[in-house]
Amino acid sequence: MYATELSPSEIVKYCLMNKIPSIAYTFNEPTIFFEYTYDTAKLANKKGIKNVYVSNGYYSKEAIDMISPYLDAVNIDLKAFTERFYNKICGAKLDNVLESIRYTHKLGVWVEITTLLVPGENDSIDEITSIAKFVKSVDSGIPWHVSAFHPAYKMMDKKSTSYEIVEKAVKIGKEVGLKHVYY
Repeated sequence: MYATELSPSEIVKYCLMNKIPSIAYTFNEPTIFFEYTYDTAKLANKKGIKNVYVSNGYYSKEAIDMISPYLDAVNIDLKAFTERFYNKICGAKLDNVLESIRYTHKLGVWVEITTLLVPGENDSIDEITSIAKFVKSVDSGIPWHVSAFHPAYKMMDKKSTSYEIVEKAVKIGKEVGLKHVYY
């Protein structure tokens, strides 16, 4: 396996040559390398290539304001619905992520939400219901993706998410009034 460093213009050129219609900035929070994603998104947008952030939602209003004219969609990980989870697991604050979701949607960028259900951490019926209600409060048309956790890296002590709890989350999302719930 090898890595190739490409400039923003080389990425766009590669996409055009290979008829790639979109670029997803992911595998790390895209605002960590904001200047690179911004320069690439600007060039890609001019050539009709779509741009998608896959984000933890922990970005500033200034960053999203700057890139939003060139950003077609953001998939934000809403990891949980408690400060305890965000403090303990993420070293972050839930309210910042909720505000990013609201604000990004208000800017007119297409928003989708993904929640990874971790057994014993964020998979209670109350918490799942709270997440679904929050998403609906922003827009019932926002797609909500519910994912199953599988033990890895520093969370080998957790079990995989049961199919039943994923199904239950989908059912709750639909009962709350979300139009698009996926797993």
